[in-house]
Amino acid sequence: MAVGETHFRAYSGDKDRAQHVAFIIFDRFSMVALASAIDPLRLANRVLQHELFTWSIHSVDGGPVMSSNHIEVSADAPLSELEEADIALLVTGIQVERITPPPLVGQKLRKLASRGTILGSLCTATHLLAKFNLLDDYRCTIHWENLRSFREEFPHIELSNDIFEIDRKRMTCAGGTAAMDMMLMYIAYSQSISLAQEVAEVALHQQIRTGEETQRYDLESRLGVNNQKVLAAVSAMNDHIEDPLSCQQLAMTLDISSRQLERLFRKYFDSTPGQYYLRLRLEAARNLLRRTNQAILDITIACGFTSTSHFTKCYREHFGHTPTMERQNIFKEPAKKMGKAH
Repeated sequence: MAVGETHFRAYSGDKDRAQHVAFIIFDRFSMVALASAIDPLRLANRVLQHELFTWSIHSVDGGPVMSSNHIEVSADAPLSELEEADIALLVTGIQVERITPPPLVGQKLRKLASRGTILGSLCTATHLLAKFNLLDDYRCTIHWENLRSFREEFPHIELSNDIFEIDRKRMTCAGGTAAMDMMLMYIAYSQSISLAQEVAEVALHQQIRTGEETQRYDLESRLGVNNQKVLAAVSAMNDHIEDPLSCQQLAMTLDISSRQLERLFRKYFDSTPGQYYLRLRLEAARNLLRRTNQAILDITIACGFTSTSHFTKCYREHFGHTPTMERQNIFKEPAKKMGKAH
């Protein structure tokens, strides 16, 4: 996403008035995303020695909320008391699909939107905006771990793999330090590019990313492989999770023989193409089991298995337990350990 008119249409307010940003946090929210979004606002005030921005933190009931790194954050007020804001950003983290926000959240967000507030999300909170039908006809993004499950649950929403998206009255961010880039971009078009650059320098953030950057390293870097045939094969596998290609079909797309393809996968992965492909499909299935409420039959089909019995058999052999057990014993991060100081 390039810097252009799409960014500047989002803000048409008074530059002389302090703009207020409201952060709405939920259980196990991402601390790094919240801090990365707030600090550019604080530093902009500091650089110009003028209150350009104000901000507040809200929880549904006004009580403190535990972040994913087990640091508790106090809220300034309950969500019910939030009446006005230039921007309202929802902040979540892991297991967002298991958050069931009360109707108040949707009602408040729709009310704010009707008053011209820009609505947005940090990290995985795009999922909540979508639940409340607040992203229809908008382009958005979400953390890369949630991309596949989000597409399965909300196929009608335009989703990108970029680090952030600003589309008219919506701002969505994949989380982490990308939240800083998104807020720096907002500072650039609501105040000035020079101010955004100075804030970035104070934060030791050497380059403001425009949002066009994809969230993950390229396939070559992630796999540690530079053979173009192998990379093309893995890319094709990822593109055909629901409708798996045969080894012969993969070889044909690469213009090599099936025997050559087998040799390459033995060399780089100590595996056959079929075994590697099966692992990719099972990892995709585990992601959907953990991040959606889709029926196991639907996940079976979405990951290219012809029957639930075959899917269950493969899943148990690979992970040591069944898909049903995966869903019942969803991964939980260990609590912070307390000990005596030495």
